[in-house]
Amino acid sequence: MSTVASIKKIIAVASGKGGVGKSTIAVNLALTLNRNFAVGILDADIYGPSIPQLLGLDVSEPMQYNESKQFLPKIVCGMPTMSIGYLIDPKAPAIWRGPMASKAIQQLLQATDWGVLDYLIVDLPPGTGDIHLTLAQKLALNSAIMVTTPQSLALSDVRKAIAMFQKVEVPILGIIENMSIYQCPHCHHEEALFGTGGGDQLANEYQLPLLARLPFDLKVRLQSEQAQPMNLSDFDSPSNLAYQSIAQQLIKRLKKSARRGFPPVQVE
Repeated sequence: MSTVASIKKIIAVASGKGGVGKSTIAVNLALTLNRNFAVGILDADIYGPSIPQLLGLDVSEPMQYNESKQFLPKIVCGMPTMSIGYLIDPKAPAIWRGPMASKAIQQLLQATDWGVLDYLIVDLPPGTGDIHLTLAQKLALNSAIMVTTPQSLALSDVRKAIAMFQKVEVPILGIIENMSIYQCPHCHHEEALFGTGGGDQLANEYQLPLLARLPFDLKVRLQSEQAQPMNLSDFDSPSNLAYQSIAQQLIKRLKKSARRGFPPVQVE
């Protein structure tokens, strides 16, 4: 197992399911923590990197290197970020087999000049494949946060991801239920478009804390598309306050959790 000595904690934002808002949550959580800590963000989605677009970073500029030939990460609000999206044509697919993708993740983490960080937030891709195992078993992943939406279709994939992290003994800090409710901005009627209770069901089933229920928020969606993350403005908005609560809960749980050994995993 290897790691980056200057990074104290590596936290994955995961789901097993695509389209649940992992990248948006990873970005806003990182920016929230970055107010009081040194934080970086690693985009581990080799096949569909979203971090460059969410943060409005120019991928046309070539990567810069330090004297040790390490990547110099792109900086947002003093926060170092790294993504395969900085290195490949944004219109070109990464047609790579699992081992190649795993090697790329190792290089993105270990060959980047992160500086000294309290937390590195890792935006994981969907699934439970080679990239996840590489981070868990070779790159000292300290903990994970699970993201779900309320409907059963999402829960089935999240369960598989939870089982994977449990098998490799990566502590799960809690569950975030995203897109929990929609409130009409005109009449304020609330509608549970994806059903209700999914986050609570997982929390009870696995004895994990439900960190937050995040609603549909049109402003968050618009700001994400405009590369203006919610956490850079509207500090007293309900969504921003929710992220502040999530960050506080994570810090408390990280102090209690301890990474144990790395049992062998049978890969089929």
